[in-house]
Amino acid sequence: MQTIKGNIRTTIYMSENGFFVGTFKVKEASEDLKELLNKVITITGLIIDPNEEDIYVLTGTYQKHERYGFQFQFEEYQKVIPEGKDAVVEFLSSPLIKGCGKKTAQAIADTLGEEALEIIKESESNLMIVPGMTPKKAANIYLSLLQYSETDDILVKLKSLGFSIPEATRIVKRFHDQTLRIVEENIYYLKEYVPFDKLDRIFLSQHEPQDPIRLQECLIESMERISNTNGDVYYSLEEVIDAMKSYFKLLIEEDLSKQVLEKLKESNRVVLKSDRIYLREYYEMEEDIAYLLYQKMKYPDKEIKNLKEKLNYLEDLLGVTYNKDQKTAIMEALIHPVSIISGGPGTGKTTIINAITKLFIEIYKLSPIDVLSQIALLAPTGRAAKKLATSTNLPAMTIHRYLKWNKDTNDFAVNEQNKNRHKLIIVDETSMIDEYLFSSLLKGILEESQIIFVGDTFQLPSVGAGLVLNDLVDSKLFPYTYLESIYRQSDNSYIPILAKEIKEHQLGADFEEKKDDYNFIECDSKQLKGMLKKIVEKSMEKGLKVDDVQVLAPMYKGENGIDNLNVLLQELLNPPSEEKAEFSYYDIIYREQDKVLQLVNNPDCNVYNGDIGYIESIKEKNLPKKHLEIVIDFDGNRVVYTKEDLNSIKHAYAITIHKSQGSEFPHVILPISKNYYKMLYNKLIYTGVSRAKKSLILIGEVISFKMAIFNDYSTGRKTSLKEKLWYIFQRKDHTNHEVRK
Repeated sequence: MQTIKGNIRTTIYMSENGFFVGTFKVKEASEDLKELLNKVITITGLIIDPNEEDIYVLTGTYQKHERYGFQFQFEEYQKVIPEGKDAVVEFLSSPLIKGCGKKTAQAIADTLGEEALEIIKESESNLMIVPGMTPKKAANIYLSLLQYSETDDILVKLKSLGFSIPEATRIVKRFHDQTLRIVEENIYYLKEYVPFDKLDRIFLSQHEPQDPIRLQECLIESMERISNTNGDVYYSLEEVIDAMKSYFKLLIEEDLSKQVLEKLKESNRVVLKSDRIYLREYYEMEEDIAYLLYQKMKYPDKEIKNLKEKLNYLEDLLGVTYNKDQKTAIMEALIHPVSIISGGPGTGKTTIINAITKLFIEIYKLSPIDVLSQIALLAPTGRAAKKLATSTNLPAMTIHRYLKWNKDTNDFAVNEQNKNRHKLIIVDETSMIDEYLFSSLLKGILEESQIIFVGDTFQLPSVGAGLVLNDLVDSKLFPYTYLESIYRQSDNSYIPILAKEIKEHQLGADFEEKKDDYNFIECDSKQLKGMLKKIVEKSMEKGLKVDDVQVLAPMYKGENGIDNLNVLLQELLNPPSEEKAEFSYYDIIYREQDKVLQLVNNPDCNVYNGDIGYIESIKEKNLPKKHLEIVIDFDGNRVVYTKEDLNSIKHAYAITIHKSQGSEFPHVILPISKNYYKMLYNKLIYTGVSRAKKSLILIGEVISFKMAIFNDYSTGRKTSLKEKLWYIFQRKDHTNHEVRK
């Protein structure tokens, strides 16, 4: 870490949560930053009430930002207490201290000496020995100094408890002078800013394990972790008790747990319905979804003249023939306020989306500008949005971007008070959307807008809580078209057939036979990596490029896990060369031309979780200090990374099936090994198989593949959205419902 000392010159930006960007005059610096002395530089970091009068010591790193150039990113800061009589005089006579001019400040310093500030803070009466001091002036000086020092005192207290400076800064910026009261009354209230386990350790250092506050907070946290792990929206008492034991080593009897739940119910944090326990936010989220969909369905169907004729004309124009189900899906989507289209791979979902958009443009005679303002094409991931844009030749974006997500606050700028006004909204890959994102989307659009949900109900469910697409379909309350007919790529095409057989648990005898687009190569787990190497080498000999072939596997760890496969594939597809720069990041080697995967959303750089790119260049920069600059090209979007940013990427020669969802790849290689036994289940394999567009190669053990096909391990999620939909559609009076923020 590096340090600089000086004062703030100007404020460029200051967020509500304390993130600061400004200019800074460097008066002192650590040895490796001596070139910055007496220069004005840009600084960024978390700070409370920055001002130009104070001297600060900043600790952090001086590096180049991909957009804004060189800046000092500080992780810790400290106000420098004035030292020496001259410094005390300068401080007391500054605008920070009310009622104290230069003459009075000098008198205080002469009387109380270099320790004047500490002496004043001890007692206001100490000022009265200064010649010419009045009670009113002493009170103003004393209160100003206390107010100035209060924030620093809180930071010192938080740091002594075990909080880091960035954590303490975020907390104080949010809660100001209420901080210590909150820490004293219920430290767990700070879990939005500090990891729960750290708060729990701090609490346990001062309280008993079964303190009532801890029991309540650990119970709430246990429920949240169940949802994050299993996707459940509600819980049974037994599983909550088990979770508290597993996560926090809390052994509590059923009677005590019921007492704790009653307390949480009284404080409006949980909802108890029969034998179901809900976190209040999940309960209300489902109610809001049901209410907002009900409000949409109250709008009348559109009356579109000659719709069948227009559809026939589109067939002639595009040179395609839609089957009966596809025509039904297209027309219902254009007529009804809400509609759902579902189907497996090869059933024409993309074709239908293209037809809907083209007909909507034709029916309402939209100009190019009208299209942008009236049609929104959305998907949960960046790659799914790009696929949607490519298939329709229209702009598409992630739902997060559409709702103007703020990654710092996890809020959406587009919401129930500030809605987007598109008339037609098509949401692809709906199976990936959890209840939180789904409810946020419904709140951010007009009631009268038409919305079409497209997806595959049999794919892996969302990472977050809920089973939205399946619940909507199972409710039978919305126009729904299931696409069953498969359009083969050739007479011997097998990928869509195999996906259908997996879904229906009816694996045909010919899955071991080679097809035009499919092959199962049997080998045991010890031979798997060698077989994978042979297949990839043969693919490259046929002229396939790295971007054409994607290896998908269920898990990272183990002999045949993704981490090991990536080492093998990197050596094979992008071996070391004197012409390609490379560097080590822990035990991983990154080199130019490497295929990499983005792991987190970064809307500022328009790169999202699941995006795949290539390392374009690795360069060592010398100014202001030696550092690496890594440029990654994501389909023409060049993003600059430093070595510190690399926890947000991984090699992508092999990726998880979960990360592949929402994407398609021309050629997929899918290892199936008993090493993956914990992750071998039907929906996972189905999702992996359905990612292949042109060809699919399975390698591994036939018995492991069969086991996966008949393992329904992932089917159960506890949700009540379907029930809430039924309930609200049957009621007649909904005037009392208020949508929650």
